[in-house]
Amino acid sequence: MPPADDYDVVVIGAGPAGLSAALNLVRARRRVLLVDANRPRNAATLRSHGFLTRDGVSPLELRKLGREEVEAYPEATVTQAVVDEVHADAGGWVVSGAWRGTPLAARGAAVVVATGLRESFPSLPSLRAYYGTSVHSCVECDAYEKAGQPLALIGETDDLAERALVLAAWTDDLVVFTNGVGRLSEDDRARLHAAGVGVEDRAIADLEGGRDGLTGVRLVDGVVVPRVAGFVRPRWHVDLDFLDTRLDHDEDGFVVVDRHGRTGVPGLYAVGDVTPPGPEQLIVAAGAGAVTAAAVHRDLVRGLRPARDAVQ
Repeated sequence: MPPADDYDVVVIGAGPAGLSAALNLVRARRRVLLVDANRPRNAATLRSHGFLTRDGVSPLELRKLGREEVEAYPEATVTQAVVDEVHADAGGWVVSGAWRGTPLAARGAAVVVATGLRESFPSLPSLRAYYGTSVHSCVECDAYEKAGQPLALIGETDDLAERALVLAAWTDDLVVFTNGVGRLSEDDRARLHAAGVGVEDRAIADLEGGRDGLTGVRLVDGVVVPRVAGFVRPRWHVDLDFLDTRLDHDEDGFVVVDRHGRTGVPGLYAVGDVTPPGPEQLIVAAGAGAVTAAAVHRDLVRGLRPARDAVQ
């Protein structure tokens, strides 16, 4: 491993939260390394919505534009790598990783973790074929384009009723599919019935459709429930095995931070989807990145304790 290059801040992750944090930090004249593994969770999404001045832009284009803006500053270094270890030493935080055999070694007085989440879906053979076109996960992001259509909400979690009642604002023809796994209380069922939302508890065999998109949800007994679009409720996983530091997590596994992104370990910050409440719209994540950048800058001005001492 080559000697570590020194930076004021290492930002890990180049989604909207990480890009926004990096941009605001370089504008504070901080020397920043932005590390991007280029594995965005929303890679299958064709259009993102609700981002002022960028409504309808491809998420990949948004990342590209953001990266170019950060790279334009002389204080910024942007590199592609998969981080495999972050640990504290006397000089701050040491970040190690690699990309296609090329090692990464960097040291920062502060580290901002903006790596996002890994998501898993119900095991349906054709789900990925329709994900990002006919089927989405973010109601707030994509329901407008599906308004008034016969929709499905598919999931195996116990919060389906709440999500369905939100989604019902966009359509009066909605069926919740629990796949025989998701649990709905009697109160949940009563609220859904009152809202005109159907419930299907039978297990799902697969989704049906063709080039033009989704046409229905096929149950294990062969019955096909006609649907032209839908939403799926993922399970989200926070993967931070590369951190050689114990952080506080909430009951859902998200990293607990204060309202400025501080984790409680001096010099270590988290922002974006890895923090409660989890996945948010892109513009919310970008705003959180700006807030955290301001906190990092102020903490550096005040003088951070050595990270090694902070975690002992």
